[in-house]
Amino acid sequence: MKLDNIDKQLLAELSENGRLSYVELAERVGLSRVAVRDRIQNLKDKGVIEKFTVVINSEKFGKQVSAFFEVDVEPMQLQEVAQNLANNPQVASIYQTTGPSTLHMHVLVEDFQKLETFINKELYSVSGIMRVESSIILKRFKSRTSFKL
Repeated sequence: MKLDNIDKQLLAELSENGRLSYVELAERVGLSRVAVRDRIQNLKDKGVIEKFTVVINSEKFGKQVSAFFEVDVEPMQLQEVAQNLANNPQVASIYQTTGPSTLHMHVLVEDFQKLETFINKELYSVSGIMRVESSIILKRFKSRTSFKL
């Protein structure tokens, strides 16, 4: 989909603050409230805007340990394993990747005991997983919730 400068500006404004009203957005981009509403609805209908959400600081919510996992999976079981892991509430995100591992996963847990339990009971017990590597996040410098257009 081709975006014009107004659409890009609307997306940039919403990326910074998804709670802006149509009136506030209209003032910032120089359109009417109705025109802004229609443009945002069109961006939603076309799939450019997937959803509106809130970003929660996981540490402040009690999830003190954040880790990335590289998980090699038997090719014939990839979809089943990925769906199984995606349904786990401790899995923040999961992606199929190219390269040495098949799945890249971000996990948030309360403490290292919960991480050990997750690894032993939720990963090692899944049929089709061949290899698991993990990296514990020590410090976050940047986390993308959106991107600049």
